[in-house]
Amino acid sequence: MGRGLNKVMLIGNLGSDPEMRYTPSGRAVTTFSLASSRSWMTSTGERREATEWFNVVAWGNLAEICNQYLKKGSKVYVEGRLQTRRWDNAEGQRCYRTEVVASEMIMLDKRERVADEVEASDDYNMF
Repeated sequence: MGRGLNKVMLIGNLGSDPEMRYTPSGRAVTTFSLASSRSWMTSTGERREATEWFNVVAWGNLAEICNQYLKKGSKVYVEGRLQTRRWDNAEGQRCYRTEVVASEMIMLDKRERVADEVEASDDYNMF
C-alpha cells in the first residue's frame, strides 16, 4: 500500500481573533476561523462569489506566533493537513469537526509582514 497525501493550502482572512490555550502537558494550541472566497462568472455573465469557512489549529511555536501576530481580518496563507475529530456530546450524540492542522503560516498583510519577518528571522526561522 502506497503513501497517501493530505495537504491543504489556503489564503484567506481571519474571521475572529485567535484563541490560545495550553494542554495539560504545557503545549500551546491556537485556533481560529479562516474565510476563503472564490469568484466566478456564470454562463449568463453574472459574477458570483462564495466563501468557505475553515477551522484552523496550530500547535507549539506556530500556535504562539499565530496568537501573537494575527487578529480578526488578518490576511494569511496557511498550509497544513485536514483532520477530523470525533466525540460524543452530553446527549450521547456523535459529533464531528474537520479542521486544518497548520504546519506553516505566512502573514500577507503588508504592514505587519515586515515586523513579522524581522522577528521570525531572529527567533524562529519558520516563515
